Amino acid sequence: MPAIPATTVANLRDLGPTPLTGGRIVRPGLLLRSGQLDRMDTTADPAVAALGVRTVFDFRTEVERRARPDRLPPGTRVLAADVLADFLSSGTVPAAARLREVLGDPAAAERELGGGRAHALFADTYRALVSTESARHGYGAFLEALAEPDAGTLLFHCTAGKDRTGWAAAVVLGLLGADEDTVEAEYLSVNPAVRQAFAPLVEGFTAQGGDPEIALTLIGVTPDYLAAARDEVTRLHGSLERYVRDGLGVGDETVARIRARLTGPAGRGW
Repeated sequence: MPAIPATTVANLRDLGPTPLTGGRIVRPGLLLRSGQLDRMDTTADPAVAALGVRTVFDFRTEVERRARPDRLPPGTRVLAADVLADFLSSGTVPAAARLREVLGDPAAAERELGGGRAHALFADTYRALVSTESARHGYGAFLEALAEPDAGTLLFHCTAGKDRTGWAAAVVLGLLGADEDTVEAEYLSVNPAVRQAFAPLVEGFTAQGGDPEIALTLIGVTPDYLAAARDEVTRLHGSLERYVRDGLGVGDETVARIRARLTGPAGRGW
């Protein structure tokens, strides 16, 4: 689960070689996660260029994509699915989709998120990542893309690469056979990189009188957030496998292709 040294892509990580049950691992170099790619520069960043990304899956809203479009090498296939679209259609935009906006206005942040409301709202967002139609469609499309034999190295991301992307990583790793502790450890491991990426915004926020607790809630992830999504999976579907099959509409044959393509025996020297 190492971070990849890079200067132009925030929070870039390879999900390989995450350990799985039965002496297997996630094959390195095939499944990457990150924050937004608006600063990607393969000419200036040899580490990124060497990854050979062929497919990018973008979980951001249309507004986020327009504001900070991905910079990608020519020939990269781009797939997008706004997993928060149902929020937007109801006139609500979760803080997870507008971190820069919220951190730019301490007074508005206090009105919306003060008094412990930030943590509760993020937990609600995670439950919605399981239950809403737009999220089910988006994560189902993501898994279908992973099963394609010509997907090559696939990089998936949102803005910070921690919430929408974090749930996607948790679903994939659980489906591949990682135990819950391993999934949670990978989920939490992004915190240092995300805090570093957003440090200037947080410093400006607190310098203007913003509550540091709100800032930390906005830019970090906690076990409670992941637990909220897991509890929603159990409540609605009973298990991760049934969530994938019944909630996301991804069939057993597709899951088998994902496992065959992305996993391998440990110690093989991939």
